[in-house]
Amino acid sequence: MAKRFEDKVVIITGGSDGIGLASAQRFAEEGARVYITARRQELLDLAVGQIGHGAIGVQGDVTNLADLTSLYTRVERDHGKVDVVFANAGMHQPVPLEAIEEAHFDSTFGLNVKGLIFTVQKALPLMTHGGVIVLNGSIAGSKAYPGQSLYNASKAAVRSFARSWTIDLKERGIRVNVVSPGATETRLMRSYFDAAPGAEEEVVKGVPLGRLGHLEEVANAVLFLASGESSFVAGHELFVDGGVAAV
Repeated sequence: MAKRFEDKVVIITGGSDGIGLASAQRFAEEGARVYITARRQELLDLAVGQIGHGAIGVQGDVTNLADLTSLYTRVERDHGKVDVVFANAGMHQPVPLEAIEEAHFDSTFGLNVKGLIFTVQKALPLMTHGGVIVLNGSIAGSKAYPGQSLYNASKAAVRSFARSWTIDLKERGIRVNVVSPGATETRLMRSYFDAAPGAEEEVVKGVPLGRLGHLEEVANAVLFLASGESSFVAGHELFVDGGVAAV
């Protein structure tokens, strides 16, 4: 039985941990030739070993355009094409309005917005007709969570890009969608909860399904959006949040 991504070339930024790593593992299991990026070589090496299936790690920072150029130069040399881009790299930096400094703006928008834009733009010359772009958004792009207006706004921008790029790329048959997780059981989320007694219970109270999301649940949504199973889905935001945005 053929695998969904047999011989497809898949790029995942921020692929050494969390949702990026979980998605990379699922793509690899489904036959994809997976390339992941991360800023720290040691984490990148560990992730590549965990993914297996011939996955390749390319060290780099998506806010550095030279690093992105190096990534796609490597992919072009190896395969001459890109079938799927999962622009996953991002950061969560909660800062209340009165405490925002220029450095906060530069780091949040630099990674969540600038890095995402150029991850996609620099992939386009290699993307096949009918290729797929999945952007990692957040429920925070649609909900007004307090004390993190910069983050909320950066993820709202991601949602807007999916709409605009769907129109911009329609002649090439390239679909663009957003996966928007809610509170998910990642290493960083667990560290936060461990340091803030009662925080997890407070978050879970607001989730209709009554729990945190699992990494594999978000990864499964990413693969759905990247696959032919979603061939008539474009410019869409798929919430993986236990019902928070819908209820």
